[in-house]
Amino acid sequence: ETHAHYDDEKFDPDRVELLSHLLRENNIGKIVNVGATFKGCKESIALAEKYDDVYAAIGIHPEEIDEINDEVIEWLRQNSSNPKVVAIGEIGLDYYWVKEEEQRAKQRLWFNKQMDLAKELEMPVIIHSRDAAEDTLNTIKLYNNSHVKGIVHCYSYSKEIAMEYVKMGWYIGVGGVVTFKNAKKLVETVEAIPLESIVLETDCPYMAPVPHRGERNSSIFLSHVAEKIAEIKNISVDEVENVTYQNALNIYKKASR
Repeated sequence: ETHAHYDDEKFDPDRVELLSHLLRENNIGKIVNVGATFKGCKESIALAEKYDDVYAAIGIHPEEIDEINDEVIEWLRQNSSNPKVVAIGEIGLDYYWVKEEEQRAKQRLWFNKQMDLAKELEMPVIIHSRDAAEDTLNTIKLYNNSHVKGIVHCYSYSKEIAMEYVKMGWYIGVGGVVTFKNAKKLVETVEAIPLESIVLETDCPYMAPVPHRGERNSSIFLSHVAEKIAEIKNISVDEVENVTYQNALNIYKKASR
């Protein structure tokens, strides 16, 4: 499970049960809990320190950039050395609600600063990108020579753009959306790119796959994502699970120790 948000209050009733035994009983090996806010980053580290199978990613989401400053960047730098912190993220660009160029420019500024941090620390990144395909790809290309790699999480663009990421050695995060009826573009992307470039994610508690759409999502539903990818690629679910698990360890190197 490469992308979850178990710090979310929707997990308050059963977080302990899920993380202490339920996920393991449902064949979920390792979980990366991803910070999006400053508070979420702190909570992700706390969960990672409490549970053996949980790891943390820390970074500030583009919709939360009003809370970021140089002190927060320094905090990210200090805490990235924690052995359970495996990536910088989720970071990126989200233009969906943001139409003013000034605010978009601010997102780009802090995206670049967090990419610089990942480059300095030699850590992978988790990218959030919505309605910002060109600017995101152009930013990533700037770092291609510096060996910053990562996951484009909850991938929503064309198969052609996905292939650009794959050529640079990046991974495409595929979650519950792939099971939706209107997921034509994502299905085409999964068909087009090699399995060796795909990682599984739920983005829980959001984006529950069919047949649980509209419910609170959890990593237990990751099997529906694996089954759909197996169906699209006409391969076994076992192969999907084994290859994507290895892919996740390849990118989250600290989680493989």
